[in-house]
Amino acid sequence: TTEMPAPDPDRPLPTVSPLRILLAEDNKVNQTLAVALLTRVGHHVTVAGDGRAALEALEGGEFDMVLMDVQMPELDGLEATRAIRARETGDERIPILAMTAHAMKGDRERCIAAGMDDYISKPIDPRALHLAIAQLSGQRVSTGSPRRTAPPFDHAKALYHVGGDPEILGQLVDMFLTQS
Repeated sequence: TTEMPAPDPDRPLPTVSPLRILLAEDNKVNQTLAVALLTRVGHHVTVAGDGRAALEALEGGEFDMVLMDVQMPELDGLEATRAIRARETGDERIPILAMTAHAMKGDRERCIAAGMDDYISKPIDPRALHLAIAQLSGQRVSTGSPRRTAPPFDHAKALYHVGGDPEILGQLVDMFLTQS
């Protein structure tokens, strides 16, 4: 698991060169947040709503990495990862980052045993997400220097968790309220 310092909304997120990322996630709120966080830094994202759809997407497309929710309908992330690893040949191995709301003891080990390369917990921490992506991609991380301006809004922690984008925060709140 990528160890993270306390959230600092004044510090820019780490960035790497754009990647083609397959996001396997069934929850619409998590999809919206992850896509916003990833595209904001230049990544190209394809969304698969479950493990079976992720396997189909991998057959038909080229990706640099998979972000895999662990609990999904049809085919969960652990089973989908096992199927991906069984299909791989030679030295080619696509990095798979587990994303799960369960941060229980033993969860990381289960993810790694299934063939995942790293693990982050939900709710998604933008800095942890981007650092894990950078580490799995093997790219150098650029973190820039701290911004000198004050956060744009008093609810800095909420904004931090949506990459500092109040429009996305508003969209997520609306989605949450209509689903509740």
